[in-house]
Amino acid sequence: MAVTPEYVNMLAAPTEGFLCPFSANVYKIDFTAFKIRALDETQEYTLFEVRKEPGEQLVLSDDVDDAERTIRYHFGPSFLEWPTIGTTLEFTNGEYPLHNFRMIERHYFRDILIRSYDFSMPFVIPNTTNTWEVIYSMPELDPAVREGIINCPWETRSDSFYFVNDQLVMHNKAEYNYSEGES
Repeated sequence: MAVTPEYVNMLAAPTEGFLCPFSANVYKIDFTAFKIRALDETQEYTLFEVRKEPGEQLVLSDDVDDAERTIRYHFGPSFLEWPTIGTTLEFTNGEYPLHNFRMIERHYFRDILIRSYDFSMPFVIPNTTNTWEVIYSMPELDPAVREGIINCPWETRSDSFYFVNDQLVMHNKAEYNYSEGES
């Protein structure tokens, strides 16, 4: 069965594994920098930022550990109070153009879908460095769910699916900790 945008939009829980191998990334999409910001009416606050080391090469071998596609964030409970979050994703791509580059991101607490986001970029020129800015309106959480998210570190997860012309080319995962202190 082909993994389609319609299929991932019906998922009721985080996936157990990855729905495509590293080698599905025939477009050589490489995420080189990522920043998460909290936004309010007057300013922004950087919450997380990472950038690849210069010269670090994209590895598309299916022999690479799947852990390379999972990231863990520890934000603390105050993150849940921000009404708007912005992300900036910098990426490069290879010799093929990207038509209908689409990211579907699904966030869950345990097996409860908290929010699903669907963003698209109609066209990306080959062999370019690009910046994709995304603004997220944060969901209002039921108080019991919010308490559970804070009290159960790493049980909030997301799957990010990347499609080119409705073909799945990348799948990444994240785990979140919104508790106080370090974990």
